[in-house]
Amino acid sequence: MSGTPAASANKMKKDESFLGKLGGTLVRKKRSKEVSDLHEEGKNAINAPLLPTGTDIHPEDTLLEENAERIMLDPTSRDNLKFKDLLKVLIDWINSELEEDRIIVKDLEEDCYDGQVLQKLFEKLSGRKLNVAEVTQSEIGQKQKLQTVLEAVNDMLRPHGWTIEWSVDSIHSKNLVSIVYLLVALAMHFQAPIRLPEHVSVQVVVVKKREGILQTALVTKELTSTTEMMMGRFERDAFDTLLDHAPDKLNVVKTSLITFVNKHLNKLNLEVTELESQFADGVYLILLMGLLEDYFVPLYNFFLTPENFEQKVHNVAFAFELMQDGGLKKPKARPEDVVNLNLKSTLRVLYNLFTNYKNSE
Repeated sequence: MSGTPAASANKMKKDESFLGKLGGTLVRKKRSKEVSDLHEEGKNAINAPLLPTGTDIHPEDTLLEENAERIMLDPTSRDNLKFKDLLKVLIDWINSELEEDRIIVKDLEEDCYDGQVLQKLFEKLSGRKLNVAEVTQSEIGQKQKLQTVLEAVNDMLRPHGWTIEWSVDSIHSKNLVSIVYLLVALAMHFQAPIRLPEHVSVQVVVVKKREGILQTALVTKELTSTTEMMMGRFERDAFDTLLDHAPDKLNVVKTSLITFVNKHLNKLNLEVTELESQFADGVYLILLMGLLEDYFVPLYNFFLTPENFEQKVHNVAFAFELMQDGGLKKPKARPEDVVNLNLKSTLRVLYNLFTNYKNSE
């Protein structure tokens, strides 16, 4: 049996009252959220006036301790061609050094953050064995290994005036700028047989926490300077001295080199008149090495008529391999520099051949 009309009316009023309260609560919550969102949007607008488009503030940034900072690479810098070139030079160098360990690095962020590659590289370069666990999967174990490796690196570099631009946390968090700074320092300190691209700079976003507020700024970081300045940390060779202190003799040197290469290339009815342009595709370099070492280079090993930049680089790199097979040190020049008509790099390669083969018939 149903209830009385009075009871039903009271129940409806109660339900309406409840729904009204519920609706009011929902409205208040919605408005509160809108105000909160608006406040957050305003705070972000105030806190990040210099943040470049396309850069997100990561959730972990909000967890920064007071006065702490976090640095990340600006996305636009990843597409910088000189920066990409620097990464390739460093990766090729690491792979060359660690070839015997069968270690192949493809990505500096993913392959260097846990300390394994950095440990092997430092041990190979320094001739020292570090007291660390060989394989570590845990974050704590990886950071302990990094701590040991970086302490050894820093102790070695600090007396030579290096500014330490890396840390355990920055390397382990896959901060590419820190990793590159470290590798460039190692390459220069140990006089790696590579040519680092000059004037490579990137932009980084620096996030700092001041009085509980996140502040961001865009900062330019110089990763490499001029070859002369970077080479200043090395023992300079005779060719550096010649170019720096006797530039007036440059034409004499070029004439001597042209005479030297033509003495051999003439045997194949070839002749050189312009050093920087005629060696840029690598073909004459390969043929010259065959003549100097008295062997025939099979045509399938290189591009006789290279059609693009990559094929030319392949040829010059192959010529460099032939030079090393002949007992010469790996050229300091980079194949890309020779292909790009860099006169100094081309002269350096030919001068190296001249000093080793000038008495060859």
